Amino acid sequence: MLNVLVLCTGNSARSILGEALLDRLGEGRVQAFSAGSRPAGQVNPGALRLLQREGFDTDDFRSKSWGEFTGPDAPDIDLAITVCGNAAGEACPVFPGSPLRAHWGLADPAAVEGNEAQVDAAFWATWRLLRLRVEAFLALPLETIDRSALQIALADIGAMEGAA
Repeated sequence: MLNVLVLCTGNSARSILGEALLDRLGEGRVQAFSAGSRPAGQVNPGALRLLQREGFDTDDFRSKSWGEFTGPDAPDIDLAITVCGNAAGEACPVFPGSPLRAHWGLADPAAVEGNEAQVDAAFWATWRLLRLRVEAFLALPLETIDRSALQIALADIGAMEGAA
């Protein structure tokens, strides 16, 4: 099983959605986590609404620091995926496991201003694009692919539709 850490700045929207998708669609092949460089302290309400509509129990989702994944009790991370440009440009801490790194940039739905329907539409668009990337990732032969081929595939996935 691969341990995947999804990173963004606030760990309140995109990275939370990535964690949810990877865990659900990974069906035991992937264990997903998420974190942020400067966590917002709470999950964005738009992300929570989307996850609830998709049938997730949202009680366990929380905004957390990437520092939680650097200590002696942290899981070994096989892959760290940034989903926002800010986190991709920051110096990441050293995560146990010497993970591969990939950037799957997505527009921030939390930055959308408007009524609830407009905000929800932005979250749905991000969810759809992220799901396409997660499905492409999970279609790879993760059990047998070598690190260099996986790194190339991850870059290709990051360049898919909607790359930001």
